[in-house]
Amino acid sequence: MTSFFTPDATIIKPYALMDLDDTLFQTMRKIKAWDIPTTTTDDLVCASVNREGEPLSFMSARQAAFFNWLLHSTELVVVTARDISEIQRVKLPFDSWQVLTHGAVIMTPEHTPLSTWATHMHSMLAALQDTLCTIQTHLQRVQPTLRVRVHRDSFNDKTLAIYISIKHPDKDHAALETLAQTLPQQIDNFAQDFYVHVNANNLAILPHAVHKKHAVTFLLDHHFDARRPSFGFGDSLADVPFLQCLDWYGTPSRGQLHEHITASLAH
Repeated sequence: MTSFFTPDATIIKPYALMDLDDTLFQTMRKIKAWDIPTTTTDDLVCASVNREGEPLSFMSARQAAFFNWLLHSTELVVVTARDISEIQRVKLPFDSWQVLTHGAVIMTPEHTPLSTWATHMHSMLAALQDTLCTIQTHLQRVQPTLRVRVHRDSFNDKTLAIYISIKHPDKDHAALETLAQTLPQQIDNFAQDFYVHVNANNLAILPHAVHKKHAVTFLLDHHFDARRPSFGFGDSLADVPFLQCLDWYGTPSRGQLHEHITASLAH
């Protein structure tokens, strides 16, 4: 029998799964490059700090209002490439689940690693340790000027390499794009175990097992209430797979995903 909507004073909070950097806040360099509105000196709100504790990223007045609305109207779930130490430099009040390190780590609302996910990731990453080391050595030999970093974390009391990040010292985005395209030919069986993501001056070499989508799917299937709606936002093409797991999703009017959509519509 067909029923019609009737207002209900009992609000069911949706899950809001949110990327952080360049979605909810950004550096001053990007604020200027993107000409973000409501970012006068008096409007800016510090969102994250650098390793020395100095302000690094900021929210505009509109972003701060949006974040405040999210805090009060939704269950806000962080989904970010930041790792455990990097998320601690974000000076915003999070009290729910956190998907960190591109999905390799899930933190519970009590701020402890989710043990079942840690066990799963341990089994996925253990077999790739030698290959990750080989890739790091290769990059340092053939591209010595690049800033190559191996990101690690502890899984079941064992520290494992998770992925490799690369930055260009001169912010040569074209050079990183070229590297991303040629890496599969430089490393034997590369595509079998890894994929590459490039966004601005950040290139990440990630195991297929490490993806925001995998962690979000796990939460949706095992820890979230299926009757509650979900929505999310992200700025990167790498965010699209996890966003497509949700009921609704969007992107800021700037950044990699916005530029991709704009270019596609132009054609």
